[in-house]
Amino acid sequence: MIAGTPAAHESMPAELQIDAADTPRMQLRWHWPDEAACAASAAALAAAMSAHPENRDATIELHGPLGAGKTTFVRHLLRALGVSGRIKSPTYTVVEPYRAGELDISHFDFYRFEDARELVDAGLRETFAAPGLKLVEWPARAGAWRPRADLRLEFEPQADESRQVRVLALTPRGEALLA
Repeated sequence: MIAGTPAAHESMPAELQIDAADTPRMQLRWHWPDEAACAASAAALAAAMSAHPENRDATIELHGPLGAGKTTFVRHLLRALGVSGRIKSPTYTVVEPYRAGELDISHFDFYRFEDARELVDAGLRETFAAPGLKLVEWPARAGAWRPRADLRLEFEPQADESRQVRVLALTPRGEALLA
């Protein structure tokens, strides 16, 4: 099981509201006092994917303000999955592809989207439909065009520089990744 404590349902800012269709099946809360704790959570998630290859086609959404640690978490996850070489933020390219063994990985960042239709115009629906792991930063900016997430990570920077991360399993695959 990925380390964390079950979180009670709590109110969220409007931009983090969950559709009725995305009622969480399981919730955890991670506390990261430092980057090593972030890396440990990423390694645990990578181990869960490696132990159950059928879960490697997951879609994981990362929500949170600028500087919350979303890209840092993705870098640690990609390293733990075996990606070598430079891992870049896709802020300007929208998507960065990676490969770890047999696993195709797409890291998306929709921060610069002004209209959700840009996902379709950029031809990214095909990328989402292909097998492989999808990691999506700023998913709300892609609107209804994005696929349903298996896991949703909500990053909350704290005054002491630590991070609280609410982890929501939205599908059976998401649950399996947290089990």
